[in-house]
Amino acid sequence: MKKILFLCGILAIIGCKKDKESKKDSQEIVVSDSTGTSEYQGDVMLEFKVLDSKYIENDVLWAPFEIELYKVTEKKYDSLKSIILEKSVTELQSAIAKEELTYEELTLFYLYRMRKLDRENELSLNSVIAINPDVLTEARLKDRNYKNTENKSPIYGIPVLLKDNINTATMPTTAGAVALQGNTTPNAFIANQLESSGAIILGKANLSEWAYFFCKGCPSGYSAVGGQTLNPYGRRFFDTGGSSSGSGVAVAANFAPLAVGSETSGSILSPSSQNSLVGLKPTIGLLSRTGIVPISSTLDTPGPMTKTVMDNAILLSAMAGRDTSDAKVFSDSIKVTTDYYSALSDTTSLRGVRLGVIKELTEDSLYSRAINDLKKVGAQIVEFEAEDIDLPNFLRLLNLDMKKDLPAYLKRYGKRVDVRSVEDIMAFNVEDSVQRAPYGQGLFEGIVKDTASAEEFQAIKDTLKTRGKRFFNIPMKEYDLDGVLSINNYHAGFAAVAEYPAITVPMGYDDIGEPKGLTFISIPYSEQNLLRWAYAYEQESQQRKPPKDYSK
Repeated sequence: MKKILFLCGILAIIGCKKDKESKKDSQEIVVSDSTGTSEYQGDVMLEFKVLDSKYIENDVLWAPFEIELYKVTEKKYDSLKSIILEKSVTELQSAIAKEELTYEELTLFYLYRMRKLDRENELSLNSVIAINPDVLTEARLKDRNYKNTENKSPIYGIPVLLKDNINTATMPTTAGAVALQGNTTPNAFIANQLESSGAIILGKANLSEWAYFFCKGCPSGYSAVGGQTLNPYGRRFFDTGGSSSGSGVAVAANFAPLAVGSETSGSILSPSSQNSLVGLKPTIGLLSRTGIVPISSTLDTPGPMTKTVMDNAILLSAMAGRDTSDAKVFSDSIKVTTDYYSALSDTTSLRGVRLGVIKELTEDSLYSRAINDLKKVGAQIVEFEAEDIDLPNFLRLLNLDMKKDLPAYLKRYGKRVDVRSVEDIMAFNVEDSVQRAPYGQGLFEGIVKDTASAEEFQAIKDTLKTRGKRFFNIPMKEYDLDGVLSINNYHAGFAAVAEYPAITVPMGYDDIGEPKGLTFISIPYSEQNLLRWAYAYEQESQQRKPPKDYSK
């Protein structure tokens, strides 16, 4: 596993999931039952310094909805479960078209469910940081305008959670950090795109603080503002994955039908695979990063996290749009679509598609089963030995980017906060490190210490990109491959620096019940192909199961 897990050795800080052997000296020693928590027979529990948020008060969080939620009875909530729980966007829209459901009822259901389960109880997951105070007003408006709105997007009226590093006008954007609690901003570009498509911003999801580029050795899913996010498939036993932890957990637990995450290296793929979801890390620049708290302007991208591939395509389409203020925006010569869902159908075949299988991964029984499922839908499978390529100075790339990118974000958007640099944030945290930085801030310390000339920094980026592309391009060229198959986020670092897109799809649960994902990786702007391959595999395999304690 040396080549496969190289990045896990140096980048566990950004959500890289280790294999079973390498878990032995980490906090990711976990045991649980097949698809939930209630029948757990093991005796190894993840240890956390902090579990519940010291900065979120439930009464304050739910105060804007007190009257409306008071009117929702348990009987009404139970009656809606069969219509809403585990349903796709298409199924929800069908129920609304049949007048079995309204957008207001849909939104109230998620609010009621979040209040009931997400915090301060034996099943709490701490997945949501904030709720849009205007969400019910917006849902009612969608109901009123429903019959008079022509050419409605598939996402019209559907609630969406955003990772709390994505700017929203109705809620502060904290990145999970106490220093940004007062960070009120205009919408990010993708938030505007979602609203223009008719989506409703439901709230903000918890995350690994500063998108998991803050503390060394800290658990994924922890932020000072949001507390410790927990995995519904093995609460306190399975890692949530990071850094889009709350986005993954909330969708898996049916607190929202859709969520948006962000990835630098593995931060969508990791929590999606850990929570048995579909997660897409797009080509860098396909979706706008404007108005998103950064780690790296070189590698960052938002992306959709959903229960199904079709939902993923719908959410991706709703966020799509060319943002000329983003330095990574695709050029006019590149043709991209804003409709990724229409091409997906039950007759989708992979006949003629050549997919590369990494020989070292075939020891994994779920991976081998997934390969057989792909063969059933026509894929040609080619086994190869992965290139022995390392990625030097990956950590330095992140250090040097964040050192300039975060102050630029704070200068543009942080008008209502007092910090302007990494050093300012560290000084603020030291004032009350027990509450603000219980796991320390070791990665921020590394950012401050790191320096490079412009020429040296460019050389680091060029080397990483060249090597990342070589990792995929050598076998793809030699074997005439359309894409490469991986597991979870094992090769997220290579895809990141190559700027290649990747999608992970549930491929089952291991012998202790931990979810795993089959990950497809291909060349830039191949999202439509990735979605088509993932859809065909999903329809054939049907591996996703809801977490037991959150499916009723």
